[in-house]
Amino acid sequence: MDLRDAAYAAIEAIPGADARLRFAVLNALAVMTAGAADGLYGYLEWISKQILPDQAEEEFLERHASLWLPGGRKVATSASGLVTVSGIDGTVVPAGTIFIRSDGIQYASQADATVAAGAASVSVQATSAGQSTNAVMGQSLALVTPVAGLQSTAAVGVSGLSNGADKESDDDLRARLLQRLQQPPDGGSATDYVRWALSVSGVTRAWVAPLELGANTVVVRFVRDDDASIIPDAAEVAAVQAYIDSVRPVTAEVTVVAPVAMPVNYQIQLTPSSVAVRAAVEAELRDLILREGIPGGTLLLSHIREAISIAAGETDHVLVSPAANVAAPVGQLAVFGSITWM
Repeated sequence: MDLRDAAYAAIEAIPGADARLRFAVLNALAVMTAGAADGLYGYLEWISKQILPDQAEEEFLERHASLWLPGGRKVATSASGLVTVSGIDGTVVPAGTIFIRSDGIQYASQADATVAAGAASVSVQATSAGQSTNAVMGQSLALVTPVAGLQSTAAVGVSGLSNGADKESDDDLRARLLQRLQQPPDGGSATDYVRWALSVSGVTRAWVAPLELGANTVVVRFVRDDDASIIPDAAEVAAVQAYIDSVRPVTAEVTVVAPVAMPVNYQIQLTPSSVAVRAAVEAELRDLILREGIPGGTLLLSHIREAISIAAGETDHVLVSPAANVAAPVGQLAVFGSITWM
């Protein structure tokens, strides 16, 4: 309306011109001009959101990230590890042998393996990528094509199949990019080590402990919140160690380790104690630990009570346990355990 009125006024500045006659050519010209201007203003507003990364859409967010973050968006990765096959001694499991899981995820062997003492450990990697390619110890796989001398089924080894991760989401990429802009590299500062750890696919949170093991030492701990277990396994720790070793200052002695999970269990008397309110309380407590849990940190009792109080539907509660602040020893990380409803 404002743009059309401005077009009317501009046309009617010409002596004798009347742009407000409904079927007049000047009226149509004013409406068309206002419509074109509205489109241009809308485009300019959209552009204004793309030039800065805090509001940029996917295409432009990735472009910003490619300029500031090594490698840009973290890509999806494939799980890998060992599977155990059984068969006749001397039977060779050739590289490229395909194993399939019941949900259709396939894994290819990476090198020849020979059966000895009735079994062989075969190194495999998923043929697709994503967090769904991870597998736990003992999970059953089947041979896609039979191999003479081998049983048709195999089992995931004791270390599982790990390192599978989904493509980084827009929100996570934006958070990493803003951290990079707000906390630029500083020659190996604490924030640098956190940023390096977060650069590895699958890593969602990381912490650094300078001098924990003595002079010139740095200890880095991290978790993978999107995995079945947030605590990384040996292969995932090794991947982060390798990346940080490739970018760290040469004088630093860096040790990457997995935090030790310290479950926090709750006893709560809740009013009202409906299924919906219980679920809301649990969601708030999980979110609290996600936000405030750090290795060796303290979960404040007042914050626990606050989390319960702000749960949708809660009108009153008595927190029986914990009865004091929850302090995690060095290297241990508070994680959600269980709730006993009183």
